Amino acid sequence: MRTAPELQLLAAAVVIGLVQLLWATVAGTRQRGDLSWGMGPRDEARPLSGVPARLERAFANFMETFPLFAAAVIVAYLAAKLGTLTLWGAGLYVAARALYVPLYAAGVPALRSLVWGVSLVGVLMVIAAIFL
Repeated sequence: MRTAPELQLLAAAVVIGLVQLLWATVAGTRQRGDLSWGMGPRDEARPLSGVPARLERAFANFMETFPLFAAAVIVAYLAAKLGTLTLWGAGLYVAARALYVPLYAAGVPALRSLVWGVSLVGVLMVIAAIFL
């Protein structure tokens, strides 16, 4: 049995999230100087700045949108509503989320926001397919 492309794109989004998590963690650890703070209770705050801070914020943003995307794809799949709209919507979401991180890390403001909007349009397309 062939896996639906939308579910493959959902898996790709999980990979994007894992890459973001690792990238942000490594960058944050390097800026903080050592592993002892991260392995400890973290009672004292060590705020990040620059690229590590942007990577942390980009990951937080991913975690805000990914559950909505995942739920929409799963509902569309279970409701047998997969089709052109869900495929393009899921593709837009995944492509935009993959572009969003390097844009955010590089500090590109307007284009980054546009790419975020494209990812949101992708989620809305998947949701729209559920109701059509």
